[in-house]
Amino acid sequence: MIELHNVTYSYPKQNMPTLRDISLQISPGTFLLVVGPSGAGKSTLLRTINGLVPHFYGGALQGRVRVEERDPVEFGPRGMSDLVGLVFQNPEAQFVTQLVEDELAFAMENLNFSQALMRRRVEEALDQLSIADLRGRKVETLSGGQKQLVAIASVLTLQPSILVLDEPTSQLDPQAAEEVLTILQKLNMDLGLTIVLSEHRLERVAQYADRICYLPRRGASPLLGAPREVLAQVDLVPPLVELGRKLDWQPMPLTIKESRPFAENLKRKWNGFRAPAPRPPAPGGTGTTKGVTTSGAGVIGTTKVVTTGLGFRYGEREVLKSISFELGAGELVALMGRNGSGKSTLLKNIVGLLKPQRGGVRVNGQDPAAIPLEQIARHVGFVPQNPGRLLFNETVQGELEFTCRAHNLGTEKIAGLLEQLGLSELREAYPRDLSTGERQRVALASILIAEPGALLLDEPTRGLDYVSKEKLLAILKRLRAQGVTILMASHDVELVAQCATRILLLGNGDIVADGTTRHVMNDSLVFAPQVNKALRDERFLTVADVLALEEAHQHAAQS
Repeated sequence: MIELHNVTYSYPKQNMPTLRDISLQISPGTFLLVVGPSGAGKSTLLRTINGLVPHFYGGALQGRVRVEERDPVEFGPRGMSDLVGLVFQNPEAQFVTQLVEDELAFAMENLNFSQALMRRRVEEALDQLSIADLRGRKVETLSGGQKQLVAIASVLTLQPSILVLDEPTSQLDPQAAEEVLTILQKLNMDLGLTIVLSEHRLERVAQYADRICYLPRRGASPLLGAPREVLAQVDLVPPLVELGRKLDWQPMPLTIKESRPFAENLKRKWNGFRAPAPRPPAPGGTGTTKGVTTSGAGVIGTTKVVTTGLGFRYGEREVLKSISFELGAGELVALMGRNGSGKSTLLKNIVGLLKPQRGGVRVNGQDPAAIPLEQIARHVGFVPQNPGRLLFNETVQGELEFTCRAHNLGTEKIAGLLEQLGLSELREAYPRDLSTGERQRVALASILIAEPGALLLDEPTRGLDYVSKEKLLAILKRLRAQGVTILMASHDVELVAQCATRILLLGNGDIVADGTTRHVMNDSLVFAPQVNKALRDERFLTVADVLALEEAHQHAAQS
């Protein structure tokens, strides 16, 4: 039993508590999904279960926490380690060795396990997560998703009865995410492990949960209940649930299988009916996109990116073989592919952080590797997968002011950009104390304030809730309307379906597909959004696509 009674917690130097009067009971063997808006305290709640809060982070904790009769405040993280295994949101934060196999053995060595037991536990963990081929690899050479799998495996070697995971699929491609969640479900079902997992991409996880705990912001009481019960009452829902609520599907489907009868009824009703093609959007950079004013001010993108036969390897491992493509002004291209396919490496080659070992890159005819980074940053903005690497000032406001000074720009646009990204209330906050989603938006703001002609984004929705993704989506549409070239590496198929004009699909070091978003997604069983999987019709990628045809059909029926 995990019990929190009237728990209130504030980080050091924080005016408002992150958790306020939280009371929960989690029964043994439960698969609990913790959800809520970015910054609501999900990660903090998870850290109270093993004592990291307050032992590591400091601050003030009030109330009572009990985990199988142990007090995490009294025992601390080490004293809870045999009972609670915690996997961080950023797996790099918990690595202490260079080799994967050593990382899996590290915690057991500290607890004086025998060599025979350590060897057996390491083998079991490698097999459970299907990562035996990584055992001899250096951790620094792994992709983000592979690092996440190694972090989970290192926790499983201690065989805890409670497994706590903070967004474990945030860096995983759809197939890898499904494999990890299937493994967690098996651990929950077969071994009776209690799973407490926070996640923003509910379309991946909701079907596995026994219970959902929704944490609202502003200190409101959490909402705890069965998945359908909770998702019927909150705004943060996956596309399939949103569609089911809009069309009054009962019982509300949580899986593609459950949605199929409703989808087939829709298709029968629409049989033979085709709505008129929608009018193309008006050209230019003026107008309003979901509340974000797009006046056309700032840089009107003219940046062109070309790669020709680009090749790159890490030691003996060839990551990119011969990558050739061209991006023009105003394109929003999604770079997709399984973990380790070279997406991040390609972005770093384009921005000049890595130099191609074969072929080349040209940004407006220039080689970015031959230009000082401060100069190329004025033309190409890059937001890495770990946004914390860009943040080093004392305040959010200071991050943007630093960029402005570096590029001899005025600061008059800072307030507007912070407002657009929902960061106005955090302008005086210390960036590294923010949630992952909030840090992601701060990093994006620090790049956008320089108004680059091209923007490279590496997993920009990691740590973002649905509301924050809507704000990001509005910003991306505004930038595209201004002609900014955008290349976005992402596993978030739902976001890609809503905003990308084109998809480059990487596999085995090459581009295996290059086409319109609708064509590539409709032709894929893995990189397809929920709505397309449910209806299997190229016309439908998003909830808006389905609702538009349903509205047109109803209008025609009434005419």
